[in-house]
Amino acid sequence: MADTITNGISEAERRLEEGFFSRYPAVATDSLELLETAEQVAIFERLPVSTMLPVWERLSPDIAARLLAALSRPIAVETMQKLDPGRLARLLAVFGEEEREELLSLVAERIAKEVRFLLRYPPDRAGAMMDTRVQLFRQSGTVADMRARLRQDRRPGRTGCFAVDSGNRLAGWVDMQDIALAEPEERIGSLVRPVGGSVGPMATMEEVGDFLEQNPLADLAVVDHDGRLLGAIRHASVIEAELESTSLGIQTMVGVSREERATSTAAFAVRKRLPWLEINLATAFVAAAVVGLFESTIAQYTALAVLLPVVAGQSGNTGAQALAVTMRGLALREIRPAQWFRVVAKEANVGLLNGVAVALTTAAGVYIWSGSDGLAFIIAASMVVSMAIAGISGAAIPILLTTLRQDPAQSSSIVLTTITDIAGFFSFLGIATLLSGLI
Repeated sequence: MADTITNGISEAERRLEEGFFSRYPAVATDSLELLETAEQVAIFERLPVSTMLPVWERLSPDIAARLLAALSRPIAVETMQKLDPGRLARLLAVFGEEEREELLSLVAERIAKEVRFLLRYPPDRAGAMMDTRVQLFRQSGTVADMRARLRQDRRPGRTGCFAVDSGNRLAGWVDMQDIALAEPEERIGSLVRPVGGSVGPMATMEEVGDFLEQNPLADLAVVDHDGRLLGAIRHASVIEAELESTSLGIQTMVGVSREERATSTAAFAVRKRLPWLEINLATAFVAAAVVGLFESTIAQYTALAVLLPVVAGQSGNTGAQALAVTMRGLALREIRPAQWFRVVAKEANVGLLNGVAVALTTAAGVYIWSGSDGLAFIIAASMVVSMAIAGISGAAIPILLTTLRQDPAQSSSIVLTTITDIAGFFSFLGIATLLSGLI
């Protein structure tokens, strides 16, 4: 198949080639990977970028990176603009930082920000320790093809290679000895062995170390939440990271840290805690001011004051649930800031549906307690409104803070508490004021 893909073809042949890549991207990718870089470039230069996007999704990262660097700048820029940011991030991870930033400077700032976010891992996580320069070999390929690619990348100390399926999801490990002894026409899939396990990019250094202690692997696969191979961690990287972590731990003991420790001085603890306590006090006054707006309504109907904590508490819990799920998704790279609408819409629906269910229970309890169907209706309506707002806020706040390059773990809860309190108080007391004739 690879022999039929040549340069200098006629228009009719070009259309036939375009149809082949459009209809059979998986087969076309397998054939394309066997060509020299110059031949690959010629194909990508003459066919529409939109036609080649499914091929980019399947290409091995090392081949894709080499190809992207060799393409003309206009084609490379158009390709990066149209690629899924997650795929683009995996592709650019193979480059050095300077070359990567040069390429990112050519695309829209929105795309560049999203890619940088996806490539940014805390220093004590697997994503920061992994080597992204891994070659992927498909199970459907032959040993002869595998050997040809390995000769192009004569990396010392290699003990084997990772095998993937057509979607670049990790399938197993192929030992170098098996590659050397196998027949050239033999399929790679017949040589695949279980990898012994893998970790996600947000696994901590301690988790990686514990895993390698129990499973002595030369290369530990790092995969995303879809099982796609992102890179590999070598034993030497883990040892180096542990030494660095120990050094950082010594610094934290004397207060040179991003986080407070149990052994930090009182002055250090006060310096870290007091600003947030003051901010929290200010937000509490804001919430109190909302209650003050309805002072006359509360004075007339004292039952409202009794029920205020019920509404505020439920909206606060709803917001905290949405916040926890969203922050976990951001931390594990399951979601990106660009997906904010989808995440916020989902949490809004969850808050609304939970609000209806909780409102029915609350209304029944309030009616039994007060005997007022009007009061039961008011608290039910405010429960639905406040919980829907809390769900939206819990999802939107950490995404917004991440977009603004702020630490969502540090300030999300304070902002969320303020919003949920205000939403709970205002919805309950506002509806009660409008429908006071029902109480």
